[in-house]
Amino acid sequence: MLTLAVAATLTALAGGTAGVVESPAAPGAAPVAAPTTVPSVIAHRGASAYAPENTLAAVDKAHRLGVDWVENDVQRTKDGELVIVHDDSLARTTDVEQVFPGRAPWRIKDFTAAEIRRLDAGSWFGPAYAGARVPTLKQYLKRVDHNRQKLLMEVKNPALYPGIEKDMLKVLRAQGWLDTAHVRSRLVVQSFDAASIRAVHRQHKGLITGFLGTPKVADLPTYAAYTDQINPQHSSLSKEYVAAVHRLKGAHGQRLRVNAWTVDDAANAKKVKGFGVDGVISNRPDVVRAAMRG
Repeated sequence: MLTLAVAATLTALAGGTAGVVESPAAPGAAPVAAPTTVPSVIAHRGASAYAPENTLAAVDKAHRLGVDWVENDVQRTKDGELVIVHDDSLARTTDVEQVFPGRAPWRIKDFTAAEIRRLDAGSWFGPAYAGARVPTLKQYLKRVDHNRQKLLMEVKNPALYPGIEKDMLKVLRAQGWLDTAHVRSRLVVQSFDAASIRAVHRQHKGLITGFLGTPKVADLPTYAAYTDQINPQHSSLSKEYVAAVHRLKGAHGQRLRVNAWTVDDAANAKKVKGFGVDGVISNRPDVVRAAMRG
């Protein structure tokens, strides 16, 4: 049976601060979004068009823009610390090539947490952010909590880090993110890796999960057994595909949701809104929000 906590989580992600409303549904039917629905907006790697991605500065920028939901990427260091970085290499978004010149290709899994703490993760973006650090998952969760934000957390490259799902759940529990309040309305876990999402669902049945990608319509029922969202690249979407996803109920008995990524301009924001998506993931959440509201 669907718990009230899980139902509230799904409703919250659909609406965020944008005020999504659901139209009445027949008894037993999956809820159907009203035509006036404004999709929720999720800040991709924080407000990453305005601050260095996946840093605490990007989280804070999203907060200042009034964006409730932030998205991030979780990976694991050589000594088992979970850190927030998108690429499996540190080269693009830190000064690792200067600090550790002889250690190409600078994979996260080959560095300890102490070594990663030495890196500058902000100067590449601009001098105003010089000295920003790669946050640990613990630090990131504390900042999101402090800002009263919500988190769409991606398990990144799980094949490189066997057992990372268990490690992630351990940190979430220790930081208070698996209590009723967080699970109810402030946390979703997603991945491109279906096996990883199945593992998360198996290890914590209450968590809302999402699959990143655009599965064939015929395969959607398989995903619906362990996910609550299908989150595709926006260019792969059509109104018909979104409708096909919405016809199914997910792992917690509610209509499958769709979050489109990564939309950064007004035209595409209006386009995916017209498709009926539930959320939009964006580096420029303020631009997308204004376009969809307008």
